[in-house]
Amino acid sequence: MRKSSIALFSLASLVMVAGCAMQPVGPTVRVMPGPYKPFEVFQRDQYDCSQYADQQVAGQADAANGRALGAAVIGTGLGLALGAATGDGHAATAGAVAGGAVGGAIGADMSDRANFSLQRRYDNAYAECMYARGNQVPGFGRPQAYPPPPPPGRGAPPPPPRRG
Repeated sequence: MRKSSIALFSLASLVMVAGCAMQPVGPTVRVMPGPYKPFEVFQRDQYDCSQYADQQVAGQADAANGRALGAAVIGTGLGLALGAATGDGHAATAGAVAGGAVGGAIGADMSDRANFSLQRRYDNAYAECMYARGNQVPGFGRPQAYPPPPPPGRGAPPPPPRRG
């Protein structure tokens, strides 16, 4: 029983470590230079906007990992409590290991979701910054320029008189 519980606990720890949320390393959005923009200026825009996007998601990966670790700890505690409620030491150990495994799996899922959310926030901040600097970002379009309304009194001609 002891070897199997150690193996299960090691597996749960491995799943937890593999599922840690990470700070995005770069954008996944394709951006093209604006019309007539020199490439050096575009590169500077990329650097500045990457820094801006980093600031927008700073510290959120650590917070997500803290929540995931909390889920693993709570799962382990609940499993231990349920196993100890039986009054058997082996059941308490098995309950703690099973609770740790379930908590670790839930924490890994939370971290995976946080990775997706962090990358999306990073990409949005990066794309907004690049668009604001005049670069071409797919999905961001310039608003259509509609002709101004005619001045008062010079609109469409009046309807023809009704014959009755």
